[in-house]
Formats: sequence, C-alpha cells, structure tokens
Amino acid sequence: MEKTGIQHKKALPVRPVERLTPEQTRAIDGASKKLLAETGLCCAGAKAAGVYHAAGCRVEEAGDDKQKMWKVYFPERLLQKALSGVPSTVVLGARDPRHTLLLQADLPHVYFGTGAEANIYLRSRMDKFVSTADADRVLHHPVYQEEPGSLAALADAARLVEQLEHADFFIRNVNIQDPEINKANKDVNVFFTSLCHTTKHVQGGLSELEALPAVISLARIIAEEQPYLPFSFIVCPVRSPLFMVSDSSEKVLAIAREKIPMVISTSPQGGVTAPIQEEGITIQTNAEILAGIALAQFANPGAPVLYGAVPVRARLDTLEDCYGTAEFSHYAMACVQLARFYGIPCYASAGVGDANRPGIQATVEKMFSYKEVAAAGAHYIHYAFGLLDGTNIFSPLQAVLDNASIALVKELLRAPDFDREEIAAAVREIDKNVKGSGMFIRGIRRQLRRKVVSSTYEFSSDGEEDQVLLRAQAKLEHCLAAETKALPADTISRVFKEIPGLVSK
Repeated sequence: MEKTGIQHKKALPVRPVERLTPEQTRAIDGASKKLLAETGLCCAGAKAAGVYHAAGCRVEEAGDDKQKMWKVYFPERLLQKALSGVPSTVVLGARDPRHTLLLQADLPHVYFGTGAEANIYLRSRMDKFVSTADADRVLHHPVYQEEPGSLAALADAARLVEQLEHADFFIRNVNIQDPEINKANKDVNVFFTSLCHTTKHVQGGLSELEALPAVISLARIIAEEQPYLPFSFIVCPVRSPLFMVSDSSEKVLAIAREKIPMVISTSPQGGVTAPIQEEGITIQTNAEILAGIALAQFANPGAPVLYGAVPVRARLDTLEDCYGTAEFSHYAMACVQLARFYGIPCYASAGVGDANRPGIQATVEKMFSYKEVAAAGAHYIHYAFGLLDGTNIFSPLQAVLDNASIALVKELLRAPDFDREEIAAAVREIDKNVKGSGMFIRGIRRQLRRKVVSSTYEFSSDGEEDQVLLRAQAKLEHCLAAETKALPADTISRVFKEIPGLVSK
C-alpha cells in the first residue's frame, strides 16, 4: 500500500527515463497552449461548445447551413485552472478488490493490460509435421484459424487475462459481431461478458451514449458494497487534427458528471493526421488531450481522468498505422513525460506488432516498446497483450508470449535493492569464499529469498527443436481450462432481470 491506505495490486515501480529535457517539455507545453489559444479547436458539438463558452472560452460560430460548427479558443489561464483541478490520484476498482489499481501521478508505478477492439480472433493449435526424409524427425508447428470477433471470443480473452499473472487489467479487446448484437445492446453485452469472466478491472469505450445508465447500473449490481466500481471508460473526443466530435464530446460530459474514471484519449497518425516529426505530433497530441480534459473539468470539476496519448506513425508505403518503429515508442515516451509534468495519471501504448502471426518479428517489435514506455513511467499501459497486424488481430497465443516478455521487462527495470548492511554482507561473503572453497553456491538461497535473482525465460527450449510456441500453446490451453471466480447466481439473475438487451448465451 501507498500512503493512501487503499488496498490495491502492486505495480512495477520505475525510475523514469526522461526522453525530453525540461526545456523541451516546457516548450511543448507552451506550444500546445498557444495552439489552443490562437489556432483553436473546431467543435461539432453544441453541448460541448456551450460548456466551453460558459467556462470562459471564446467560442465563435464557424459552420454553415449543412453543419453547425464552433471554433473554440482557450485562454491559457483558463486552461491552467482546469488542469490544476484534475485529481492526481485515480483508483480503478475490480470485482476482486486485490486487483484494484492505484494510479498516482507523482509515483511512476506501471500496470500492463490489454487494449484495442480487434476484428479478428486468431485461434491456434499445435500440429506435428514429419520430415519426408526422416520419419523419426517430428517438429511441432502452430496452425491458425481466423474468426470474426464474438461474445464467445471476448469471454475467452477475459478468461485468459484472468490467468495471466502480468496482466493487471482487461480492456475489451475483441469487436463483438454476433447476429444478436446491435448498436443498442452492444455496450451492456461487452461490459457484462468482460465482468463475468475476469475479476480484474474492466475498461472499454461506449458505443452509444444512451447505454450509459444501463452500463452504470450493471456495474453497481456487480460491485455491490465495494467502494470503487469495477469498470471505467475510454473516450476519444477529438478527431485529429483538432476537431472535436459531437457524440464523443457528449460522452465526455455525461461520464464526467457521473465522476466515473475516464481516459481522455487521442490517436493522431504521424504523417497523415499529424506531423510525423516527434515535436510536431507531440504538440498536437498534447493539445488535443488538454482540450478534452478541460471539457471534463468544465463539466464537473474534479472529474477523474487519465491523460490518454495513443499517437502512432504512418507507414510510408501504405499510410497505414505502423507500430513496429522506434517513433511509436518515442511519441509515447514524450507524452508520458508531459502527463507527469501536468500531474495527471497517464494511459499509454506499448506492445503492438505489425506482424500478422506470433513469432520473432512480433516479439522483437513488442519487447522494445514494452521496455521503453514502461521505463518512461507510464502508469497504465494498454495494447500490451496479444495484438498483431497493428490492432486488427487478437491472438491468445501471442498474449501468452507477451506475458513472458513483460516478465523479462519487469526484471530489466527492477531497481537495485541493497543498503550498507547488504554491502557489508557481500564483503563478508567474498572474504569467506576467497579464504575457503572459492564457490558462492551457499549464498544463492538467501539471494533467492530476497528476490534479486531473475528467472530464466518461461518458454526456453530443450534440444534441437525450438519449443517456445509449443510450450506457450500448452500454457494457453491450461489458462483457458482454469476456473474463473464466477459471479454469484443471484447476481446474474438480478442483472438479467434489471438490465435490458443482454444476450443469454
């Protein structure tokens, strides 16, 4: 526990690597605020424009007869006042209170979880392949099957995350496309399916604002007497560059008034919807997030928000999103530093592969971003499990591999844990062994108890065959077969009685 006394899951503490100098940080802050003050934000939402105007922003009509539009200009003092009221601590509850997450702006402690809303769920199995030249030579190789996202796939993903020891939260990561799902009932089914199959914190977007009361009621039934709701929201109110969308801005207003934790997210694409150079995309990303955070604070001062930067670079050949590049980490690290500059808990991205199947390319692309973005001190890293082909595919097998990679990253970023007493003990050990056998084996057990000795890679192979995928598949099957702490039968009965639109399957 930290000084708050709130029961919560332990995070990875890091000493932040600062990509930007203090001068660069202040310069980007100033440039972002100048952009909002002089260039302004286009706003398609009448309600949002009204809230900005009532707060003291200069708001001018800028649309035409076909589409009403407003241009919003933010005085720096007003923006600064809004930022000063943002809570520096956000608590994200969970069905099991031991999985409660504590995000404190001044403590760079890192959590990892899922993300995106992949259209394809990639199932896998291991098949045996026999050499045509040598019948005794058998290798195991994965066989994959793509299927569209569904409630069943979402349930499996949540059950898997429940078992992965380095997954701290579950963001709905499958786009459910069942015939029974429509715009009106999608949200309640996404949140209910997720909450049914994991006791960890659940987060997701809201497709329809009208679903908000039902989703809140659902969470309150499941949370019962717990002090924190087991879910939160992601809202992306600004479409890059600097255009606030009507329906998303209304979601920000409604969620802020309920004081439910919310990520204010933006995802500009460097080279297409934002400048490709680091300073340009960082200025724009920061300005868009500040505008969204200000809207939440103007609607309800003190509304809990996360600074949600998800910038990505365009591929230069296809102009599609490109995650396996250094810039993906550079952008994220800069934004993590800006969030800390403002004293706001940070939601960031790491662990997406451009490859479309599990393997070396995906693992390499993911490992570097895990390490760099976590080292920067991001509090809440999404996209960290199972994503391939950008964010189009969710692979459970890759999620298991990612879990092992994150374990290594945690060991890499572990701070040294010793004091004068440990140094003195080390000198005595060296002196004793120099005079004796010269072997330090007896001291290993004590260091294992101190947890300062790293484990080997979880899926290391024996013999000639590379067995990483084989062993990861075995763990995947074990995880999916494990029992999850089910919701009580009377809770499920009450949910179906009180929440309309749920699909019984």
